[in-house]
Amino acid sequence: MEKNLRRQAVGSPLPLPSLRRLGSVALLLVPLLVALSRPVQAAPVLIQLQCRLAAGPWQPCRMEVEQVGGHWWLLVGKRRIEFRHDGKGTVTMQGLPAHGSSSQGWRRVSSRWEDTSLCWDGICARGPIPLD
Repeated sequence: MEKNLRRQAVGSPLPLPSLRRLGSVALLLVPLLVALSRPVQAAPVLIQLQCRLAAGPWQPCRMEVEQVGGHWWLLVGKRRIEFRHDGKGTVTMQGLPAHGSSSQGWRRVSSRWEDTSLCWDGICARGPIPLD
């Protein structure tokens, strides 16, 4: 046994593990490596705000931000109004029909400030709104 250890220490190649053992290790490691290679997606940030639908009263609402300035939604009562910004100036909204329409699909909206409230065609929010 000592001779074998000396021979390996002097420069002989170490014995290779069997192909069966390598296959078993690969089967265990591949799913782990695939899972680790995916980007980690953080939970949306939750912010308590006040919202107003059309000319209605202000009411408590929540803003959930998945990507600041890129993807967020407002939860007003049982309604979820979702927004996306393309990074080039276009904001789209889903979940609140345009004036005179019943469609709640994605549509382009304009953003504007009214005093300290940020508004998007039919809904306004005020409070600590993350902008960028």
